[in-house]
Formats: sequence, C-alpha cells, structure tokens
Amino acid sequence: MDLPLIFALVSATAIAVYVLADGFDLGVGILFLLAPRGRHRDLMMQSVAPMWDGNETWLVLGGALLWAAFPMAYYVLLPAFYLPIMAMLFALILRGIAFEFRFQATRFQRVWDFAFAGGSLLAALAQGIILGGFIGGVPLSNGVFSGTAFSAFSVLGLLCGAGLVGGYALLGAGWLIWRTDGPVQIFGREVGRAALILTASMMLLVSAWTALSVPEVARRWFAWPTVVPLALLPAAAVGLSVLIWRSLWSPRETRVFQFAILLFLLGFVGLVVSLWPYVVPRHATIWSAASDDATLRFVGIGMLIVVPVIIAYLGHAYWVFRGKTVPSAQEAEETLPATPSAGRRSSASETALHLC
Repeated sequence: MDLPLIFALVSATAIAVYVLADGFDLGVGILFLLAPRGRHRDLMMQSVAPMWDGNETWLVLGGALLWAAFPMAYYVLLPAFYLPIMAMLFALILRGIAFEFRFQATRFQRVWDFAFAGGSLLAALAQGIILGGFIGGVPLSNGVFSGTAFSAFSVLGLLCGAGLVGGYALLGAGWLIWRTDGPVQIFGREVGRAALILTASMMLLVSAWTALSVPEVARRWFAWPTVVPLALLPAAAVGLSVLIWRSLWSPRETRVFQFAILLFLLGFVGLVVSLWPYVVPRHATIWSAASDDATLRFVGIGMLIVVPVIIAYLGHAYWVFRGKTVPSAQEAEETLPATPSAGRRSSASETALHLC
C-alpha cells in the first residue's frame, strides 16, 4: 500500500470538504451586512447556526493530518504562513463569539453584526493569501523556511483572497436560496449575481497571473499535448458559470448551491494539476515529506476511528436541521398585523395561519 499517497488523498479531501462546508457559512457572514433588515440577518444566522462549528472540524482534521503524516510540510508551511494563519484563526474565533453573543445582545447587537461579518471576510481573505503563497512557492534554505513573516503576502494571494470572498459569497447565496423563503431568499438570488461575477473574474485573473508569475505551473497547463484535455477544465468552469447565472431565479432552489460546489471542485482539480505531487511546491513531494510507515499506520488506525464519527455527527446534524429555516415564534409574532379593533379577536387558527 502506498501510505503517503493515501494520506495525501485523505488530507486533500478533508481540506476540500472544509472549504465547501465552512464556505457557505462564511459566505452567509460575508453577505450579512448587505441584508436590508435586522430580522433578515436573524434568519440568515439561524440558517447556519446548527452547522458552522461542526464544519470547522474538517479544518482541524486537515491540520492534524498534515502534522502527523507530513511533518516536513508542517514545519515549513507553518512559519511561512504564520501571519495569515493567525489572522484566520482569530477571525474564526471572533465569528464563534459573535454567534453566541449576538442572539443575547440588545444594545450592542450591531457590534456583533460587524464582528460576524468582519470575521467571515477576514477568514476568507487570509485563506486566499495562504493559497496564493502556496501556489507561488515557499523560499527554503537547507530544508527550512528562509523567508520573512511577510513573504506570504503577494499579488497572487490578494487575487486568491478576492476570489475566495466571491466564491464563498456565491455558496452563501446558494444556501440562502435553498434554505430560506421570502425576502431572504430573494436577497440571496439578487446578491448571487454580483458574487458570481466576482468569482468568475477572479478565477480568470488568478489563472492569468499564475501563468505569468509561476513558469512551472504554466508549463504544466500549456505543454503539448496535455493542453488539449486540460482545456476542458476552464471550458467546464465557463459552462458552470452560465448555468449558475441562469439558475439564480430558477424554481429549482438547490441548483445554485449544487453548481457552486461543482465550480469549487473544478478549481480544486485545477490546483491539483498545477501542484501535483508536491506538498511543499517545487521542493518536497508527498513521498519525500511523509512520515515513516510505522507512524502512518498508527495515524491510520486513529483516522479509521475518528473520520466515521465526524461523518456520523455532521450527517445527523444536517438531517435533524434539514428543510427551510423559519423565523422563531417571537419574530413571527412581531410581523403579525395588529389585532382588529372591531370587537373580535383573532382566533388561534388565524394566528397559526399567520405564523405559517
């Protein structure tokens, strides 16, 4: 068995699942302040509240696998991306605090609105900077990181950050279309267009800038005859973008979310094509950076126990909270019309009808 290859696939899968799972709730946060009313923001937060913390489990799993299975990559990449990693973790912590405090706040709820939205935006930008630095390559000397704390920041990283902001916002819009009704769903349909334009534009700019600034990646994509099958990936991305645009006002409410996931997966495949088989780009492959077989077998036993538990827990959470997110009874009562003053009071059935 090729254990390094297996662990590379598992680690890549964990990261991809994290990007997709946490991406939509980060997207909801990015769109949060654009919602027109406070009760709309309440519903947006309620739609992701049962899942957001479980989604971040995949980030912890990916980091743990990197540390255990590819220690060289861990001790090289961590100092290389220390500042954006710390910014991302701080942003995720801030979002978690905002989730808990906003529901209880009365006077300072607006502060927690900004904390939730700002944390989501900062996390997406930090992840983009890490991605751009990873694609561009990490400077090494004698097997250790030789750059500075600011080496991770680059034009490519900023473009990737903007692309992730747009992509997460697109996932968030698709989630709102799928999981909400009424004004919030309409808001998701409307803002989805701007998110799609930003995502598609940044994908084009990132591809062009990478081809110009990273010759090794350009050679992979444009070498003959591999350029012919690889051209299917950008063509598929263009086709998916058109489908998403046409699905924003479709009665099939899950389509935008599903197509956005496929668009992210295409981008992930493109990343694999650009970097395979390196775990530290242009320096260390998944085989040269892997732990010894005994360590990988020991970690594999733990993985066989932990991963099914994670899947079962998250699957149960998504099943229990399936369906549309509806306003709480208190919020629904606040939107009810005033009781008629003509001498009769609304019956219980009428009240229930208004709540529905």
